[in-house]
Amino acid sequence: MDLALLRTFVAVHRAGSFTRAAALLGLSQPAVTSQIRTLERQLGRPLFLRRARGVTPTAVGDELAHKAAPHLDALLRITEAERDAAGTLRTLHVAGPPEFLCLRVLPALAPLVGRGHTLRSTLQTGAEAALDGLAAGHHDLVVTTAQPRGGLFTATALCDEEHVLVAAPYWAALVDTDPLRHGGPAPGSALAPAALDGIPLVEVHESLPLVTRYWAAVFDTAPDTKSMAATVVAPDLRAVLECVLAGAGLAVLPRYLCQEALDRGRIVALMEPPVPPLRTWFLVVRTGSLALTHLSMARDRLLEAASRW
Repeated sequence: MDLALLRTFVAVHRAGSFTRAAALLGLSQPAVTSQIRTLERQLGRPLFLRRARGVTPTAVGDELAHKAAPHLDALLRITEAERDAAGTLRTLHVAGPPEFLCLRVLPALAPLVGRGHTLRSTLQTGAEAALDGLAAGHHDLVVTTAQPRGGLFTATALCDEEHVLVAAPYWAALVDTDPLRHGGPAPGSALAPAALDGIPLVEVHESLPLVTRYWAAVFDTAPDTKSMAATVVAPDLRAVLECVLAGAGLAVLPRYLCQEALDRGRIVALMEPPVPPLRTWFLVVRTGSLALTHLSMARDRLLEAASRW
């Protein structure tokens, strides 16, 4: 049986689409369709059921993928080992949100340059666009807080990110910390959200994604958008931090990004809930691609670095 046909079959099985598999393999969609039909004729069995959006493997297709994929991945590892031994330069294409990519991921991967590899990054705030780029073969690795489903991707939990409600000392001094005056719980418990009414808000999007997540986790409610509208919207958390430092209002920020400013007293944590809101980061690759040496090295370096984050 032709290994090229099996490689195309596994790519389609993992991608769930002839079009996506074609992009991953660098082939045209008709070429992929032709190869799958050839393989189906050789086996005398259909391997996929064609749907309006993509394909679904038959029982025979699932069984063949289960048997063939590990061996194809092993052959790929052998090829990559020979490529590395020959000193061939490999480029790693990474995508993710700008602040996490710049402050965490790229510094952790930078030592790979000393191993003969090069790095290329795409700053992408939207998880869907990043994963679409990964599926299409534009990226090798994506870091995202959205855990993908399905067989096309393999996601590994990288680290948890703690979120903190912060403001400049001027605004913090104006916050009434007695929840009883705002119809909140008994003194000593969590700050009542009404105590924050009237304080300007800095966010990454008009929909207030970070504030909404924080309010749901800590206050078990949604923010009152009538009294809390974003006065500054900046799609980069580093810009949000700078605006908070300049006194533009309160914001929800990851602790790793604002800890230095907290330590220096330039901003203040308005709350320290017993169970702080967390967000998990995932390292996502195309299933089977970790057989590539430069990708497995990148994954290992990131996991090792994340243990200290």
